[in-house]
Amino acid sequence: PPRNPSTLVLTASFDKSLYEHYGDVMGDAANEFGVGYWLAPAINILRNPCGGRCRDYSSEDPYLSGIYAKHVIDGVNKHGVAAILKHYCANNTEFERLKSNSRVSERALREIYMKAFEIAVKGTDVAGIMTSYNSVNDRKVCVDPTLITDIPRKEWNWEGAFMTDWWNDTVHAEEIAAGHDIKMTNGDIEGVAEALNTGRLSREQTYTCAKRVIRLLLKLKSVHNSF
Repeated sequence: PPRNPSTLVLTASFDKSLYEHYGDVMGDAANEFGVGYWLAPAINILRNPCGGRCRDYSSEDPYLSGIYAKHVIDGVNKHGVAAILKHYCANNTEFERLKSNSRVSERALREIYMKAFEIAVKGTDVAGIMTSYNSVNDRKVCVDPTLITDIPRKEWNWEGAFMTDWWNDTVHAEEIAAGHDIKMTNGDIEGVAEALNTGRLSREQTYTCAKRVIRLLLKLKSVHNSF
């Protein structure tokens, strides 16, 4: 398989054709190994050069990060592989990521920490976005309807699926109520059923999320090849 270059170095080339070629190679490799989802690109904003995952991210510049993601995903999409853009949003530390709370003004959130995601989803077909573990202004990202539904769905007109990071710690039914689609990997079927029975969650909310999951699956070459 191809070696995965440092995203930081790759983005610093300022070469859109190289970004797309990288996505093209990774999409082709994913098909070769029967992989439907590629959990990348990662485009969190670099704030500290000592950050634990600086090599995985693109830049301190949201515009450059968004353009990088757009062209990489263009390359991946050629192969019927779903690129999962991550980690949304304001995820800028590796220290106690499940507990961290990003306190940020609405202007900084929109112009810095969410801008790269906005550029990507408006510029290409982003199949999925992975949410981050952290809270933003005291509320976990994946149960915040403003961050999950109001901004990406209603303002950006994005129709892809949100996927949690692995083994996150928020309540599954609350995620669905916020418009979040996929729980990895610790879904709570009983809890969701109870929320439906008590009226804390509506069937319309679950059907809306289910439609987005099905739409995501239908994008995958690996799914079509299984029929």
